[in-house]
Amino acid sequence: MSQLKEFTFDIRSDMLINNEMNLPSKEDIQQTFNDFQYFKIISCVDYFQEPYKYGLCHIYSYPFLMKRYEYITNNFPGGLYPYVRFVSLYDEYPFEHEFFIRIAESFPFMEKLSIDNRYAQNQKESYKLMNDKSNLSIVKYYSLIELQIDRVHDDYFEEFLSNTKTYFQNNIRLVSHYEALQRVTHNFTRDDTRINCTKVNELYLFIDVEYSKSCKDYFPFAIIV
Repeated sequence: MSQLKEFTFDIRSDMLINNEMNLPSKEDIQQTFNDFQYFKIISCVDYFQEPYKYGLCHIYSYPFLMKRYEYITNNFPGGLYPYVRFVSLYDEYPFEHEFFIRIAESFPFMEKLSIDNRYAQNQKESYKLMNDKSNLSIVKYYSLIELQIDRVHDDYFEEFLSNTKTYFQNNIRLVSHYEALQRVTHNFTRDDTRINCTKVNELYLFIDVEYSKSCKDYFPFAIIV
């Protein structure tokens, strides 16, 4: 491939881990592309323990021209991805507030966002102190139209629904669980999560439940399905 001048690709592979002694690192994988001198290649490698031990490798050419970027972890290398419209986040380590700032900055035209993380944020108390002093940076999603908060710790509901942490435009489709919304909003009475909930125009609940009138009042512009 010595004459190749342009090669646009997005490769993802996963593998079961049977021998932890020979796990390739990001540097190992990156070295296999040393002969590609005319364009930049980015590689990411993550290893997980649940529900079984496996590895996930993502290799792509940069600038990234695809519309989807999936299974982003805390090892996300950063950069600017103006063509991406769908993003999914997954990790077995907590996503802190600064991580979401990086995501919003790297994907300025992201329209759909999915989060899967069951681990509580470690720096939540420091966020509260910063917020009390008005020093907490607000994550801003200017193009987001759909937010799916599925298998997550309650901290991430608070991260996105609190207007002191997150800003998004009107007409959001929120895909979520009724019980988690009920907990985080203090049975649909909490003030600092109310503003973002009024921006939801469709609330899709994973389980068919009989939602309360207070829920409907808390999402006044949403069709609840």
